[in-house]
Amino acid sequence: MDPQKVECIRADVRASLFNRKVIAFPIATRLAWHASGTFERSSMTGGSDGATMRFEPEAADPANAGLSIPRDLLQNVHQKYPDVSLADIYTLAGALAVEFAGGPRIPFQFGRKDDTNGRRCPAHGRLPDASQGSDHLRDVFYRMGFDDREIVALSGGHTLGRCHFSRSGFDGKWTHAPLVFDNSYFKNLITLTWEERKWDGNRQFTDAESGELMMLPTDIALKTDPAFRPWVELYARDEAAFFRDFADAFGKLLALGTPPQCCPFAAKAKAHASRSAPSAIFREACMHGSSVPEIRDLASKCDPHELEPHSRRSALHKAAFWGHDHAIKLLVGPELGLRVDVQDSDGDTALHDACKFGHPGCVRAMLAANGAATAMRARNKQGKTPADLASEYGKTEIVQILRGARM
Repeated sequence: MDPQKVECIRADVRASLFNRKVIAFPIATRLAWHASGTFERSSMTGGSDGATMRFEPEAADPANAGLSIPRDLLQNVHQKYPDVSLADIYTLAGALAVEFAGGPRIPFQFGRKDDTNGRRCPAHGRLPDASQGSDHLRDVFYRMGFDDREIVALSGGHTLGRCHFSRSGFDGKWTHAPLVFDNSYFKNLITLTWEERKWDGNRQFTDAESGELMMLPTDIALKTDPAFRPWVELYARDEAAFFRDFADAFGKLLALGTPPQCCPFAAKAKAHASRSAPSAIFREACMHGSSVPEIRDLASKCDPHELEPHSRRSALHKAAFWGHDHAIKLLVGPELGLRVDVQDSDGDTALHDACKFGHPGCVRAMLAANGAATAMRARNKQGKTPADLASEYGKTEIVQILRGARM
């Protein structure tokens, strides 16, 4: 699409969502989310293509209560640009709402089409149920093709807006600035004391400090689940990391179930696919702690030293984060020889990760490997060494191991 026309559409979307009558950034984000979050990878149904939320039964899904309002707000944009589908306008509005509220720019491509009836409407029940826990979150998001990191990043969208009792049975805001997109949601989730609210509505939590904020059961699950919590902690202290991961995950969400031209990552993926796919599979195997024979076989089919493009993380980072000692020993050994002092986009080495999360076997293996001395002295973007992180997170055994190391 002509760049000048795109800028005009952006301006008209903003005028529809932000004017003397309304600031509709939160509900526009919710509209885009709910239009896209019905995708099911196994059947390739659902998603934002078709703008099927206009039709029954999707329009009557209780999870979509109130979303006719932003659809009506955006109707004038479609009238001005009739060649741009409502499906594109709904999703673009959500992407722009994040940006207009101070968040990151969301990758987006036009090309969705509008259906003329509700034949492709997905069944009710595909969207997240806020009353559930971590198992439910994984069921919903894994169905769409997201991993744990993306689940937490997308949940950070709760930094915008609030719940309304009349629509969901929940009530309240997550942050003290619900019209600003930042990482306050994660800061509040980690640092505040959350107590179950005593009231007649759905089960939810209130902060003990002010009594003005709320969290849903699915929010609390991010804090209590051991695989989700590291990402919550990361995003609470590093807003740039949250913005980066949210932009990627939300852009991916908006493109689910759409024609190929709507994927904002397609060109980049195509350019790197032939070279990077085997290495990505190898890194994933290390992250999941696959067997030594499997990791060795995958390493023989790729460049095991290749870094993940967007994060600059190595297979060693992946294994160290999750504490897979056996993988670490193979990776740093003479057969593969990965260096410990490689720093990712946040400045962390694999030793930083292992020290932070308290994996003594991984730390010992890496201290005997190439680059260990440099990694011990390396400082991440927060200016912290591996020893600093071990001390900060109370990993006393790791602190003792590092003190005993002679570098």
